[in-house]
Amino acid sequence: MNTCRRPLIVALALLVASAALPDRPARAADGTRTAVFAGGCFWCMEAPFEQLVGVLDVRSGFAGGRTVRPSYEQVTRGGTGHAEVVQITYDPRLVSYATLLEIYWRNVDPFDAGGQFCDRGDSYRPEIFVASDEERQLAEQSKAALEKRFGRGLAVRISPAAPFYEAEAYHQDYHSRNPLRYRYYRSRCGRDARLEEVWGEEARGERVSAARRTAD
Repeated sequence: MNTCRRPLIVALALLVASAALPDRPARAADGTRTAVFAGGCFWCMEAPFEQLVGVLDVRSGFAGGRTVRPSYEQVTRGGTGHAEVVQITYDPRLVSYATLLEIYWRNVDPFDAGGQFCDRGDSYRPEIFVASDEERQLAEQSKAALEKRFGRGLAVRISPAAPFYEAEAYHQDYHSRNPLRYRYYRSRCGRDARLEEVWGEEARGERVSAARRTAD
């Protein structure tokens, strides 16, 4: 069920005032970089990265499809080829791409190609979009290590970087603007329960974040 969906009337009202931002390069002139990950409902993928030292911004949006500047309704209805994603702007002097991957894996069910948790369909697929040979190598190495650890293949795709389209304004920082609804959604969707089943004490990457804060 698409529990990440909000009423159509709200989406249409806000769509007029929202537009996809131009793609930001993986490496910006100021030395920052961007990383793009798909892990099911993008509301739930913002907070785990925002708590990392060195992460400057996290935006919800869409990537990997054919439709230019799609709306949320178009993506969730299907046919655009897009997945819900988060675009992370970070300072590589403070946090590495490898650390971002550690957080990513521990916030998805890596065995589920048909969606994530209660959200089903291609737009909720797990996927890593890589913008360089270095990122691809790190992503493939991390995936291979986890496949060895679990003794089975993982369903997460590793794909070339694709244009990123920012989602409507009412989707951004949903977890902090609507904390009660957000927690209810995570619980009802079974996200935390499944993450703990797969990852145990590593679920949500909280140990990685705490270790980084202690080191700093």
